[in-house]
Amino acid sequence: MVLVQRLPPAELPGAPANRVAAAHVSVRPNTPTQQDAMKFFIDTADVAEIRELAQTGWLDGVTTNPSLVLKSGKRFVDLVAEICDLVPGPVSAEVAATDFQTMLAEGRRLAGIARNVAVKVPMTVDGLKVCRLLVDDGTMVNVTLCFSPAQAILAAKAGATFVSPFVGRLDDIGADSMGLIADICTIYQQYEGFRTEVLVASVRHPMHVVEAAKLGAHVATLPPATLRQLIAHPLTDVGLARFVADWQKTGQSILDAP
Repeated sequence: MVLVQRLPPAELPGAPANRVAAAHVSVRPNTPTQQDAMKFFIDTADVAEIRELAQTGWLDGVTTNPSLVLKSGKRFVDLVAEICDLVPGPVSAEVAATDFQTMLAEGRRLAGIARNVAVKVPMTVDGLKVCRLLVDDGTMVNVTLCFSPAQAILAAKAGATFVSPFVGRLDDIGADSMGLIADICTIYQQYEGFRTEVLVASVRHPMHVVEAAKLGAHVATLPPATLRQLIAHPLTDVGLARFVADWQKTGQSILDAP
């Protein structure tokens, strides 16, 4: 069976304009949405970690949640402001309430901290109502705790900037987490009006990141330790040690060369 990228109907060889593909063609479900690069957010409220990783050039944003804020021991609003000063990209700050009126008030309070705050709301009816209003205000919104394609469709319909499917938690119950990412990416690709970015959350290991990248996910948010694991490989360490040892045997210095 031939695998091809999905083309607009008019561009499919020999296909009528109202046909997606001929019956014998299997469309690859993970054709990535056109974008400059996959973005990495760091999932932490540890300011020291954020400051260090911001210097690497890897960091495009930050996600926080109540559990991470608890670990920090800092006042939430002050913490968000501090992180926003360190990172120019989106900084997700989660509302604490679950009812519509209080979530909306908290979301607007958080949005007022800095222009790069992305207010995080839960995947509930009231959460999506708040999402729509905040987006209308010009605020970025991250809809969190997504576990199904149907939920992701509703987040996009509400105008969410990001939707956060939790892959690690799905793995924990034996579900197909990467199948979820593939489904969401495929659905979003069908509609030009869907501008929501797929933000892969609950990342547990580097292969989550690699598989999500292959599927075309826009963003992965990962703990600092997992982000550092991406660069680690034993053969890199062995190769570097060998090159360093051989260079020392030459007795030369690049900096002292005339």
